[in-house]
Amino acid sequence: MSAMQMKLELVAVPVSDVDRAKAFYTDKIGFHADHDHQVREDLRFVQLTPPGSACSIVIGVGITTMQPGSLEGLLMVVSDVKAVREELIKRGVDVSEIDEQPWASFAYFRDPDGNSWSLQQVPHRT
Repeated sequence: MSAMQMKLELVAVPVSDVDRAKAFYTDKIGFHADHDHQVREDLRFVQLTPPGSACSIVIGVGITTMQPGSLEGLLMVVSDVKAVREELIKRGVDVSEIDEQPWASFAYFRDPDGNSWSLQQVPHRT
């Protein structure tokens, strides 16, 4: 029996203004700017990676036909949602109050186009 492995490594995020979105994700959220290539006039590829993540996002021109702001439910797991929320607020991000559930704690934010993100802190299991 083969052990099939699949690693999700890139998610397209639809934005209307690439430079504004790149600044938001790098300056405010703290993503690393891996690549920014203007391949041709109608194709710009900007790859950004959250700190500590194996999966990146791509924004740009000619990347996706999704409407800007239509992506929902992107989730980043963090070790301390309270600390991450406080840091993002300091950086000028509008982050929700913490939503504490029995299985995890969450905080939510949107990028300038309205794409929605969740921060999730999974409780320590004993």
